[in-house]
Amino acid sequence: MRFTSFLFLSAAGALASSAAWGQTEARQIEFTEFDLDNGLHVILHEDHSTPLVAVTVLYHVGSKNERTDRTGMAHFFEHLLFEGSENIARGEFDAYVENAGGILNANTTQDRTFYYELLPSNQLELGLWLESERMLHAKIEQIGIDTQNEVVKEEKRQRYDNQPYGQLLPTTMAMAYDEHPYQWTPIGSMEHLDAADHADFMEFYETFYVPENATLSIAGDLDVDETRDLIEKYFQDIPRGGRDIPRPTIIEPARTAEVRDTIYGKDRLPLVVQAYPIPAQGTPDYYAVD
Repeated sequence: MRFTSFLFLSAAGALASSAAWGQTEARQIEFTEFDLDNGLHVILHEDHSTPLVAVTVLYHVGSKNERTDRTGMAHFFEHLLFEGSENIARGEFDAYVENAGGILNANTTQDRTFYYELLPSNQLELGLWLESERMLHAKIEQIGIDTQNEVVKEEKRQRYDNQPYGQLLPTTMAMAYDEHPYQWTPIGSMEHLDAADHADFMEFYETFYVPENATLSIAGDLDVDETRDLIEKYFQDIPRGGRDIPRPTIIEPARTAEVRDTIYGKDRLPLVVQAYPIPAQGTPDYYAVD
């Protein structure tokens, strides 16, 4: 069957679906915010309603930061950096969290890569140690690269190649953008990942996985002063990176006409997709649209 994709494009901005979002009442959340000397940005929120803490690190790297011949690297690293470090044996990263009664995961978008551990609050220091290991000296070894290459390929098969309407998002993004790196999705190209050598992976890690490119956020059953001391213990001595961090400066030219295509695939029912560019997130007009 087929799905038909319509793009009614006006002013440049981020792409959004036409789904309507319900209005929710804003709630003020108190937090403490500071930077370490190495550039790591920290946000702490104290909430004693449950004996849990969420330890999260957001790296400001997504698919938009990738080279055009190495797409998929940001998402690949989301997988690779669970392989271990100089002090965490291969395959044991998850075990530390699960044995402490916690859960962990990560995800990647066009703009960032996000890691988290949800732990009992008496295991806060464990979460900080794990994330400092990931940032300071993760293991970038060929055995891990080869293993995760197969994992990512299987993810692509499940989510895109063999999924009903799996090509909807990649097709829509490719139609929406001619110049901006939003034109490809975070899963990237398997051919690009196959072509990458060990030096490519090391360059990516040393460029983007540095304290000045990260935000550490912790919320839950914590004491702010004690948590700050622990953060300084595990992160203060991690050096800044020595490379310039690539930031895309491309502005997608405004379209003046509709873009339309019909794609025939294995899907059993037809589907109509409409997508529109909207103002950039963080601007006043963005919130008016939302």
